[in-house]
Amino acid sequence: MTVTAAAATDRPTCSPLPVLGRDVRVPLVTGGEVEYGALDYAASAPALQRVWDDVAAYAPYYGSVHRGAGYLSQLSTDLFEQSRETVAAFLGCRPGDEVLFTRSTTDSLNLLAAALPAGTQVFVFETEHHASLLPWSRAREVQVRYLPAPDGAEQAVAALDAALAAAADGPKLVCVTGASNVTGEIWPIRELAAAAHRNGARIVLDAAQLAPHHPVDVAELDVDWVAFSGHKLYAPFGAGVLAGRADWLDAAEPYLAGGGATRSVIHTGDAVDVEWNSGTARHEAGSPNVIGAYAIASACRALTEAGFEALAAREQELLGRLREGLAAIPGVRVLSLFGPDAPRVGVLSFVVRDWNSSRLAAALSAEYGIGVRDGLFCAHPLVRTLLGGEPDEPAECGVPDDVPGGRPLNAVRVSFGAGTPDEHIDRFVNALATLVRDGAAWDYTTENGRCVPARA
Repeated sequence: MTVTAAAATDRPTCSPLPVLGRDVRVPLVTGGEVEYGALDYAASAPALQRVWDDVAAYAPYYGSVHRGAGYLSQLSTDLFEQSRETVAAFLGCRPGDEVLFTRSTTDSLNLLAAALPAGTQVFVFETEHHASLLPWSRAREVQVRYLPAPDGAEQAVAALDAALAAAADGPKLVCVTGASNVTGEIWPIRELAAAAHRNGARIVLDAAQLAPHHPVDVAELDVDWVAFSGHKLYAPFGAGVLAGRADWLDAAEPYLAGGGATRSVIHTGDAVDVEWNSGTARHEAGSPNVIGAYAIASACRALTEAGFEALAAREQELLGRLREGLAAIPGVRVLSLFGPDAPRVGVLSFVVRDWNSSRLAAALSAEYGIGVRDGLFCAHPLVRTLLGGEPDEPAECGVPDDVPGGRPLNAVRVSFGAGTPDEHIDRFVNALATLVRDGAAWDYTTENGRCVPARA
C-alpha cells in the first residue's frame, strides 16, 4: 500500500489545534503590527498548547532517569519509559522493535549509520535532505550508492529495484524520505520497502516531514526503521526518535560511550574492561532528555486524540486553497519532482519570475508579518535539480533569480500543519499577489548573507 494524502476536495472535520504563538503580533517596517503568520512548519513547528501544558505540569516533578531511589527519579523513569511505549504505539511498531530517544532526525540517522555492519552497501536517492543523504559516507567500511533523481514514483521503485539487484552480496540498507521537505511530495514508501526486502536489503524511513502530517505505521509500511524529530512534531524540546529493528543496534558499539550505556566497568591495570548494556540503554548514554521524550509522547497523544485522519484531510483542504491561489498569480512556478498530481503534505516551494527569492521572503516578513523560508532547504542537490542546475553566480538580494541567461539561485518554501488557521493561507496568497503586482514597498539589502530591510 502506498501512503497517499487525502483528496483536496475532502471536507475538513476539525479545527486547527491550539499552538503557542498563535496570537503573537510582530512589527512591520511600514508601520503598525499584525498577527504573525507562521508558515515555516517544515523547519520547526510551533509547540502544541497541549504539549506545553503537559510539560509544565510535569516540570515540578522532574528528576533523574533510571537508577534513582527517590520518588521524583522513579516517577520520571516511569514517565520516560511510558513515553517510549506511547511513541511505539503511535508508530505502529512491531513486537521486538525498539524506540530510541535521540536529539533529532539527524542524530537518529547518524546513530543508525554508526551501527551498520562492516561492508554494508547503502542506497540513497540524491534528492534526500542532508540529514539522510550525508551520514552514511562517514560510516566505517560502508559503501554508498547515490541514485539519481527519479522522474516519478514508479521510476523511483524501478531504479531502486535495479540497483539492488545488481549489488554484491552482503548487508544492504536503503534510506528514503517519507515526504520531501522541499516539494512536500509523498514517496512510494511501501513499494520501496518491498523492493528493498525482495533484494535482501533493509530500509530506514526519514519521516521528519511525514510524521507531523500523516499517520506513519511501521508494520503496515514494512520499513525496518523510522526516524523523526520532535521539533517538527509540535514538540520542540530537543528530542527525536529512532524506532525499529533491534539486531543491528544491539550488535553495534554504543553510539556514545558513557554512563547509562554500561552494565559493568572494571579497571584492570592500564585498561578498562567494559560490558555494555543491550536494548535501548546501549545507545542512550548520559542523562536522558525526559522532558523532550515526554513532549513527543504528548504530541503523539494529542494528534491521535484529535483524529489524525481528520487533521490530514483539513491540511489537504488548505493545500488545495494554496495551490489554487498560487496558480492565479503570474510568474509563479511551483517546484515538483513527481508532477502536479503527486500526493503532498503541507509543504510547497516555488520561484517567481523577476523576483529574487530571498528578497521575496524578506518582504513577506517585513511588510506583511508572514514567516516563510528561502534557500536550498538543506537539500541542495534536489533544489538545484528542480531549479535547473547550478546558478551562474551569486546575486545580491535585489537582483532577480532568473536574470537573462542565468538560473534561479534558490526558492521560497511555505509550510503549514495542524495549527495553521485558514486565514494564514489566505493572507499569504494575498500578500504574494500584491508583491508580484505592485512590488515591494521597502528597499532591501544584503547583510551577513541574508536579505534584510534597508535601514530607514
